[in-house]
Amino acid sequence: MTEHTLNSSIIEVTGLTKKVSDASGELIILNDVNFTVHSGTTLAIVGASGSGKSTLLGMLAGLDKPTSGTVNINGIDLFALDEDGRAAWRMQHLGFVFQSFQLLSHLTALENVMLPLELRADSNAHQKAEAMLARVGLQQRLKHYPKYLSGGEQQRVALARAFVTEPPLLLADEPTGSLDAITGESVIQLMFELNQERGSTLILVTHDTSIAAKCARTITIAAGHMITPALAYST
Repeated sequence: MTEHTLNSSIIEVTGLTKKVSDASGELIILNDVNFTVHSGTTLAIVGASGSGKSTLLGMLAGLDKPTSGTVNINGIDLFALDEDGRAAWRMQHLGFVFQSFQLLSHLTALENVMLPLELRADSNAHQKAEAMLARVGLQQRLKHYPKYLSGGEQQRVALARAFVTEPPLLLADEPTGSLDAITGESVIQLMFELNQERGSTLILVTHDTSIAAKCARTITIAAGHMITPALAYST
C-alpha cells in the first residue's frame, strides 16, 4: 500500500441526488444513490448511456455538485469544501483517467506525466515521470507530443499521469471508449496491474460487461437509480 492509503471505509455516498431544470421542467439525473466503497477494492459502475453513471463519477471527484446528499471520503465531506478546496484535495488524493485522454497537446508525454508532480513541487518529478512511462512501455516516446502517439499510447500516457502521484483513489470514465477492442484490452490489463501494484482503490465507469467483471464489485445505474447492492467490499 502507498503512503497515501486511506482508511478502510474510503467512500460513503449518502442520498446523492442531482436535478436540473430546462424548458420542459425538472430532470432527475441521479435519485437518492447510496453506497459505500472500502479501501483497496475495485468497483465498476455500469449502465446505459444517459443513465447518470458519468455524472456520479464526476461527483465522486468533486467535479460536479449534487442537488442534495453527501460524498464523504476518508472523513472529509467533499461538498463542505469550496471549489478551491476540492481542487486541492484532488491534487493530493485523486487520479483520473478520461475516455478522451485529456492530454495537453503542447506538452510531450514526459511533460504531461510530470505536470501533476510539478504542481505538488516534487523535486523528483522528472525521474518519477520517466520511470512511470517506462512502466507503461513508453520509454521510447518520452519526447513525443500527443498528436504523434496512437490512441493506445495516449491512454498509456494518461494512465502514467494518473498513477505517478500514487493516489489512494483512481477514477476512470470509459477508459477504453476511444480504443479498438485489442488495444482497449491491453490498456485495461495495464490499469488493473498498476492498481494492484500500488494498492489504490479503483472506481470505473463502463458499459463493457467484460471490464466490469474484472472488478470485485459492480453497481448498476438505471435512469438515475441504483439498482444493485450498495456495499463494495475490499479484496
